[in-house]
Amino acid sequence: MSSPILTALVDLAQQQEPTSVDTDNLRTWILDNVVPLLLLVVALLLLYLGGGRGDNAGVMRRLGGVVIALAVIGLAVTNAGEGIGRWLAGLFTG
Repeated sequence: MSSPILTALVDLAQQQEPTSVDTDNLRTWILDNVVPLLLLVVALLLLYLGGGRGDNAGVMRRLGGVVIALAVIGLAVTNAGEGIGRWLAGLFTG
């Protein structure tokens, strides 16, 4: 005792092709918009907090942390971590 509506819905569902869900557009948007905005905010904060008082050495210390953070973001975005890991392992395994 299946209803014709239920049969039609089942037939329609079987005809549909599976859709894939990915995050490529979100990743691209974050890399194109959020990362540069965060870099601008960090640069302005560094200039405001350290540059105004003449603490150039403190600004450069903080800038070292920003450079390290950018390197980590670069490794994550380019998927270069595996190659670097293999290179480092090759230094110790001969």
